[in-house]
Amino acid sequence: MAAEAFSQSLERGLMILSTFSEHRPVLGIADLSRAVALNKSTTYRYVATLARLGYLQQDPETKKYSLGPKVVDLGFAAINALEITRVAGPYLQALSDETGYTVSMAVLDGADIVYVDRRRSGRAAGFAMALNLHVGSRLPAYCTSMGKVLLAHQEPAVLRGLLDRTDFARRGPRTITNREQLTAALAKIRQCGVAVNDEELAAGLRSVAAPVRDRTGAVVAAVNIAVHLTVWSTTADQVVARLERPLRHTVGEISTRLGHR
Repeated sequence: MAAEAFSQSLERGLMILSTFSEHRPVLGIADLSRAVALNKSTTYRYVATLARLGYLQQDPETKKYSLGPKVVDLGFAAINALEITRVAGPYLQALSDETGYTVSMAVLDGADIVYVDRRRSGRAAGFAMALNLHVGSRLPAYCTSMGKVLLAHQEPAVLRGLLDRTDFARRGPRTITNREQLTAALAKIRQCGVAVNDEELAAGLRSVAAPVRDRTGAVVAAVNIAVHLTVWSTTADQVVARLERPLRHTVGEISTRLGHR
């Protein structure tokens, strides 16, 4: 890129926006100044501009900042612009209606998954997961069924790099916290084509996931069906036996629409 085409001011503004995260949703000028390595007065000028434009908003009591509505609008616009969400939406809703369970689709972003669609059946049970997942939510890939599908289909060198960045913390009663065990599980997923999450993310939560492929055959997303023991008290094997066939059919339909043969 030519030097004259690069805007340092824009870079700094985007750095400030990128400092906010799910784990750090509210930050003060001092926090932002340290994060972007600028002095407080310079940081304040950028922050004030971003706030005036609606990309940040300030709490009048604490004087701290959080992401504003303009960022939310951009995020949803980006997600909605993805071809895959336009193609997959009707199929995901049909799968949820057919099974009666929550159906989600996610893509891989680093060592995390990001939810890009989430559908519930009109006849689904009224159980609301404490995880409060929605479009845009992020979760570690290693302890989710969709994440394991997406990790399983990465090139070996890429997978090693992602696992190097993974903190194998215990999230549920059955979380795989050993790297070698996870690597072996991913190899099985590549062979059988589906991944199962058996209370690895949260107690009582089970899910089964399968890959979505594009016209080149690359895995570009994953779809899962999630079941909670309060809704269906069953084993992981029974979840797979009942839900694998409609799940495979759905991801096959979506993949075909994306050009996969």
